[in-house]
Amino acid sequence: MPLPAAGIESPNNHTTATALLDSAIQQQLDEALDFCEAAQVFWQNGELENALDALDKAYSLILTVEPDDPAKMVQQKEDLRFLISKRILEIYASRNIVVNGNHNAIPREINANIQKEIDRFVIGGEKRFFIESVKRSGMYRPMILKKLEAAGLPPELSWLPLIESGFKVKALSRARALGLWQFIPSTGYKFGLKRDQYIDERIDFEKSTDAAIAYLKELHSMFGDWSTVLAAYNCGEGRVLHVIRTQNINYLDDFWDLYGRLPFETARYVPRFLAALHIIENMEKYGLSDIEPYPPLKFETVDVQRQVNLKDIAPALGTTLNTLKELNPELRYSVLPARKYTLRVPTGKTDLLLASIDQVPLSTPPRPAYVYHRVRPGDTLSTIARRYHTSVRKIMWANNLKRSSYIVAGKRLKIPQRGMVVTHATPRTATREEWNRKHVVKSGDSLWIIAKRYGTTTQKIQEMNHLSSTRLSINQVLTVPSKAPVAEKETQGGNGTYYVQRGDSPYLIARRHNIPLNRFLKINNLTPRSTIYPGQSVRIE
Repeated sequence: MPLPAAGIESPNNHTTATALLDSAIQQQLDEALDFCEAAQVFWQNGELENALDALDKAYSLILTVEPDDPAKMVQQKEDLRFLISKRILEIYASRNIVVNGNHNAIPREINANIQKEIDRFVIGGEKRFFIESVKRSGMYRPMILKKLEAAGLPPELSWLPLIESGFKVKALSRARALGLWQFIPSTGYKFGLKRDQYIDERIDFEKSTDAAIAYLKELHSMFGDWSTVLAAYNCGEGRVLHVIRTQNINYLDDFWDLYGRLPFETARYVPRFLAALHIIENMEKYGLSDIEPYPPLKFETVDVQRQVNLKDIAPALGTTLNTLKELNPELRYSVLPARKYTLRVPTGKTDLLLASIDQVPLSTPPRPAYVYHRVRPGDTLSTIARRYHTSVRKIMWANNLKRSSYIVAGKRLKIPQRGMVVTHATPRTATREEWNRKHVVKSGDSLWIIAKRYGTTTQKIQEMNHLSSTRLSINQVLTVPSKAPVAEKETQGGNGTYYVQRGDSPYLIARRHNIPLNRFLKINNLTPRSTIYPGQSVRIE
């Protein structure tokens, strides 16, 4: 077997390091789930502050998962993120400090903050941006309006892409949000937007609209008030919930109670949207009534199962490459995947494509121009650049880094380097388990949460209980697998006392001694925010 090239990490070492990091991330996700379960117990016992602290702790733990981590971990993060947010709102509702949920219409008020944004759009530096965005809107708004109407959402939301992306279908933000609706990878993944070597459905104007509608509906079911929903769409429901919690009042009427406490970009986001709505509904007043939106895209769809390049299809159809790319922007390299793909073609071209597709030459996408490197303690951009035979400047450019001296251990970097092969850890075969445990479904449970609690998979639970779907009902009794019993480690000190070791946390100690996390915290007079230190004695059962 050939030796690895000088300066390049051996595949075996890379695989081992990656597996260890993935294991650490999974442990943090498991810890977050335990804090969620502890929060539920605190809430049921009327300990609302401890419940909120536990949920805050769970939320901070899941933030360690990066968008480029394994897909299963990203999905777990997203599931937990929404579970945590919903439970926080349930607690707020029980204390009557949740946003009023009866605001079903987009507000039409004008205040000083909204007026500033109106001035920027009609007489300030963003007038050209506004005009060009309104023109581009004509290509997509008819489709968006139909989907909003079918979903029962306000038609005014069809103008949200003006603020998000200027109706540019390939708009990319500094936060790696992409497309008309500016989805980051993890949120896009949660709402069904696929991303692989060939496609990125965040750029698909139809599929991303479906995902945005699903996200907006979910946020509205949580907050009720459309202005607050839009703020959460921009900066995440977790950030908005944190701001709500830090209010010094016992109620929250609407978005403007949050305005001064939100990040600057989010605080401007909602007034910008409301300003755009006001201008659009009064175009003549602002001298903009002569703007002509571009005509809507017209196309047909045809299923193709041949890996070809759009540049080779265009001549056969008598159209241009730009036209096909405009209709199929989600194709990352203008190459169809090697599977059935629904291609958009200009109206009237379906028969011509079907007749000529077998003569179109096969194609493959270019090899990726970068590989990934997970930062380890002691790494610097200089040592990483030398290892991969590239430069610090290129790495900074690829990762949008501002300073070459600041990288964080555990962070995954894109390395702009051709010709390298990324090895992946081989999935570990599951151990045999005996099926002998019962679980009664409670409010907030899901198959994934139950599976994680008992160390199994949702598929196994479905098979064992003959479930045809993932839907559960309260008080439903499930048979779930339990692993073979593990011999309990001896505790130091005995008599129900344990001395904290370096690296311990309440979660790890509770799990090691098979104690529910909330019980461990209670018997030691700890809260989810408490810090423990080496040498400290704690009670165990």
